[in-house]
Amino acid sequence: MCVTGEESVSFKNPFDATTPLRTGGCRCGHHASQADHDSEMRSRDERLTRVVQSAVVRAIFPHDAARRAFLATVGTSTAIAAIASVFPLATATEVFAQSAAPEKKDLKIGFIPITCATPIIMAKPLGFYEKQGLNVDVIKTAGWAVIRDKTINKEYDAAHMLAPMPLAISMGIGSNPVPYAMPAVENINGQAITLSMKHKDRRDPKDWKGFKLAVPFDYSMHNYLLRYYLAEAGLDPDTDVQIRSVPPPEMVANLRADNIDGFLGPDPFNQRAVYDGVGFIHILSKELWDGHPCCAFAASKEFITTLPNTYAALLRAVIEATAFASKAENRKQIASAVAPANYLNQPEIVLEQILTGTYADGLGQIKKDANRVDFDPFPWHSFAVWILTQMKRWGQIKGEVDYKSIAEQVYLATDTARLMKDAGLVPPTATTKTFSVMGKVFDPSTPEEYISGFKIKRT
Repeated sequence: MCVTGEESVSFKNPFDATTPLRTGGCRCGHHASQADHDSEMRSRDERLTRVVQSAVVRAIFPHDAARRAFLATVGTSTAIAAIASVFPLATATEVFAQSAAPEKKDLKIGFIPITCATPIIMAKPLGFYEKQGLNVDVIKTAGWAVIRDKTINKEYDAAHMLAPMPLAISMGIGSNPVPYAMPAVENINGQAITLSMKHKDRRDPKDWKGFKLAVPFDYSMHNYLLRYYLAEAGLDPDTDVQIRSVPPPEMVANLRADNIDGFLGPDPFNQRAVYDGVGFIHILSKELWDGHPCCAFAASKEFITTLPNTYAALLRAVIEATAFASKAENRKQIASAVAPANYLNQPEIVLEQILTGTYADGLGQIKKDANRVDFDPFPWHSFAVWILTQMKRWGQIKGEVDYKSIAEQVYLATDTARLMKDAGLVPPTATTKTFSVMGKVFDPSTPEEYISGFKIKRT
């Protein structure tokens, strides 16, 4: 299915007061207004602070009579101030909040069997969920539309999603609008364009007119990067080639059956095509944009706000697993953990080539690239803005777009930064940055100018 077959959506900002979400008028979608949301959050914080303060005072003065006498003499405010000067009450409050018991311990998380989902998958066999007091069932799922629908219908509590999907779901593109959030990127890089062996002498994309190419989903980095690559070569992705949505586990079979000429898809299927002798790796996605996001951990705003302790525990587990996966010395252990049939169902040697970055390219060469795939959870707002520019470029959305506001509402950088510190990672001090895609610098502060600079587009 080509992107142009999707119904385009015209909108400004799905989170502002003039366009209320179905479930409410605040950012999280569960209050009549943002003021009500902020008021409840302040009340919750104040209640938690009072609980911690009371617990500390009782620990210092365990006898009721002595405690009442002390407070009567100096006053409650003075007593709290004096204790705070020698005891970190703010830190104690934060620790107390983080250690609150999950409201719901038995959870279901859907995933697609690709290496992008490594942190979400490996958190199960390596005990990261259990460490946070959670009993998580990670469920292999057939395709992205199924992941989306099962999560929206609450069959899954949270899910492995493509980085553009929470934006699309929140805006009602391809589905009913539901406020969604992406608190953590799962992987950066880790994709490739793989071609059928019959095309080993057709390496110039200018010669690909008439090709049938696959991507995993319309709302995917794969779709946007493939379109970008083709357009830079002078091909119109909607008229000069056919772009089909094919579930990742079916890509190699379609390549073998000659149903497609190639795909821009996730691993392990690029490397599996090489392993099976049916394809070769034409180019890694990091050669188009080094450090690009791909997949993400996502959940509905309803899940986040109604089960805040569960959400915090789940996000801690995912971020800690991501930190573990980011270390090269752990990659072979991870390959073994995610290889079984209930996870990726792949030979360990295939996964090791991907995760370690030493791999066969299918054309007789062994290549080394330690950053073929990496794991960095920070959800840069500028990632979201770039994705929105491509949605608009290819006609998936129309009209004015409040890029900054949408990015901030869906990509929860603040939550991630705090938990990255706890996991021993160093989060960025900003939430936006410039980067280069195929040599063209992207400045997130000027998205419309960026779009206008493209010769081939649908806008």
